[in-house]
Amino acid sequence: MTTGTLPIPVPRESLASRIRNRYATGVLNTLRGLGDRTFFAADMMRALGEPRTYGPELFKQMKAVGVDSIPLVILVSAFIGSVISFQSRYQLFPGIQLSVVGLITRQSLVLELGPLLTGLVLAGRVGAQMTAEIGTMRVTEQIDALETLAYDPLAYLVVPRVIAGLLMLPVLVIFANAVGIGAAYVTAILGTDIKWFDFRDGLRLEFNTFQVFYSLIKSFMFGGAISFLCSYEGYVTSAGAEGVGKSTAKAVVITSVWILVLDALTAAALAKYLQ
Repeated sequence: MTTGTLPIPVPRESLASRIRNRYATGVLNTLRGLGDRTFFAADMMRALGEPRTYGPELFKQMKAVGVDSIPLVILVSAFIGSVISFQSRYQLFPGIQLSVVGLITRQSLVLELGPLLTGLVLAGRVGAQMTAEIGTMRVTEQIDALETLAYDPLAYLVVPRVIAGLLMLPVLVIFANAVGIGAAYVTAILGTDIKWFDFRDGLRLEFNTFQVFYSLIKSFMFGGAISFLCSYEGYVTSAGAEGVGKSTAKAVVITSVWILVLDALTAAALAKYLQ
């Protein structure tokens, strides 16, 4: 006859407890990530005092962010301008002046689609490139080699990319707005019954310079978000080639979300001054 001890039942974790723990973990991870990025930003600001380190790299990064992105910006903005022109014309009710197409095109591109789509497209092109470059240097220990040679990695890798993003995104957005409006004009004249003077009158209607300034504010913030967040994700990459891929995907997603958040916040704060 054998004797034994009965197993002690382990109480299952309740559903409410699991939800609470998962929520708490998510909040802690968010706060930890915010703190890490804050310290990273503070170190980057300190690295601004080393212009001899980041100066030679600045023009190279400005070319990579700005000049090399022009073909993609032309393609995207031209198609968007043409689509807006077509859709605006054929959605009008009978009796509405055709000049409103020019107004709709200008407002849509300058205030919203120009900076937003340019930022999202460059988050995928420029942001992914930044993350992959810095991440590869991290996993191959090139960043450690820079520290060994008494180079500040932040001043050499991060600062020129952030400055280039802040300077070149507004330039690209101005270019995108001009190309988009030009493509909309050509499409309206050649593809619809709108006359050139109708489109011109719509472009001029209720225009003020703050609309351009509003577009530049958005592009400046988007450029900073792309360059800073993607550089950070590349800088903290680990786990070899797989880590570089994960960091690149994560950087593009996070940057795209922040671009949408900044776009909404800017609209909520400044849209009332556009009238």
